[in-house]
Amino acid sequence: MLRILSRTSLGLLVLIALIPILWTTLGAFKQLRDIVTPVPKLFFSPTIENFATILGNPTIRDGLFNSVVVVAVAVGIGALLGIPAAHTLARHVRHRADDAQFFVLSLRFMPPVAIAIPFIVIYLDLGLYDSLGGLILVYLITTISTVIWLAVPAFERVPREIEEAAAMEGCSEAEVFWRFSLPIAAPSLFGALVFTFVLVWNELLLALTLAAKNATLPVVAASITSLGKEVPWGVINAATVLLVLPPLVFIGLLMGLINSMVRTGGSTKD
Repeated sequence: MLRILSRTSLGLLVLIALIPILWTTLGAFKQLRDIVTPVPKLFFSPTIENFATILGNPTIRDGLFNSVVVVAVAVGIGALLGIPAAHTLARHVRHRADDAQFFVLSLRFMPPVAIAIPFIVIYLDLGLYDSLGGLILVYLITTISTVIWLAVPAFERVPREIEEAAAMEGCSEAEVFWRFSLPIAAPSLFGALVFTFVLVWNELLLALTLAAKNATLPVVAASITSLGKEVPWGVINAATVLLVLPPLVFIGLLMGLINSMVRTGGSTKD
């Protein structure tokens, strides 16, 4: 009875979480009159006009391109630097690991406006204001700190005996990391990278204050509400769907990469 109750409660929670997503997806295929009607319409004549408006808008296309480039580079560099740093903290700096984790986590305590205002002045002096490179640099504060914070526990769960046995077999420290530690920790690192990607993909305030012409997709999507006298709800819903798709693609690609790493690591250990 308790199991049935828990499964029912879990199913209701999942349904409640999915309702806004499903409703937004339906709204993306509705005409405005079907959206603003007092009685919600579940059956309607679908249209792709909203997506055509989105994809036909050069500002939105540029925003999507800017977001993909900035977030991909920031997360890639964050993972490239943060994951080895997390392994070093977990294995070689144990007596300082907690302090280091708290330090990188404290970087997230600051409100974005506290970072944005000094960066505006610095970027104006350096000529980096309103540039993709400038956004990437400021996003690295988030990606590197978040990856380190979430990856240290993943490497702490890797059995030391495996690394010690590999070292005794003549593997260098780099080989131990790439061939054993990283594949074993990969499933746990999946959540860290996805969380980091979503965090910077949805970031609005820093992109709004540090870029004008090179705006990212969240900034462009937020500005759609000011178009015309009527709020274009169908276009907004389509923009929201477009905003959600890249993280889903990233999750799929990352799952495939991690599964291949796990298989490679398992065959290496065998």
